[in-house]
Amino acid sequence: MKRWEHYLWPAVTLVIFLGIWHTAVVWSGTHLFPKPAEVARGITELLHKGLLWKYMRDSLFRVAAGYLIAVACGIPLGLLLGWHPAAAAMVNPVIQILRPISPLAWIPLAIVWFGVGDLAAVFLIFLASVFPIVVSTVNGVTNLAPMYLNAGRNFGLKPSELLRRVIFPAALPQMLIGLRIALGISWLVVVAAEMIAVDSGLGYLIIDSRNAGKRYDLVIAGMLIIGVIGFGLDAAIRRLEQLKAVRWGFSA
Repeated sequence: MKRWEHYLWPAVTLVIFLGIWHTAVVWSGTHLFPKPAEVARGITELLHKGLLWKYMRDSLFRVAAGYLIAVACGIPLGLLLGWHPAAAAMVNPVIQILRPISPLAWIPLAIVWFGVGDLAAVFLIFLASVFPIVVSTVNGVTNLAPMYLNAGRNFGLKPSELLRRVIFPAALPQMLIGLRIALGISWLVVVAAEMIAVDSGLGYLIIDSRNAGKRYDLVIAGMLIIGVIGFGLDAAIRRLEQLKAVRWGFSA
């Protein structure tokens, strides 16, 4: 596929989608679901009021805070558990019990512990992110070929050097998969959390537009903006997979 085709065909698909959307609304005669032009006017209204950038900034801040805390905690913990199978056997039942619990189920407790505000949302995002990161890191370490460890030991590497120069680079491709999954889940969770636990952000924009005057043009606008930002975040983290240090892991 030529370079220009990478941009042409998505643009054509977008135009077709907008055309089908507009036609479906006109054909149905509904007065609730907005047309694409009405959604565009809603986005323009948010821009003029200065609300769009504020809500985007608040949502991205909460995701960044919770996600980075999860990375800072999850990767070292995953490396430790992967390096020490006995510790992993002890901790694994707790992880497997907590991991399937939806972060949204923690909303009542988050509000009790942290109140209605950023801390509650950050806590929920941390819970959503940390388990995929830990599990992927543990898998990356445990699936490491023994010959790499033996080679490192034969060269006289100390345990700390072995971890830094052998184990971490070898586990990085698997870790990136967990990081990507965690980021996607975090973006989903922040929208839901903002509908309940905070009074700003894109999730709050959707629920507030629905409750205050049934502004469905702003509801759809918020949904589209969430989708575009989510696409951008996923594309950004996928760029890491193209780094020379980890590309071999995905090609293999």
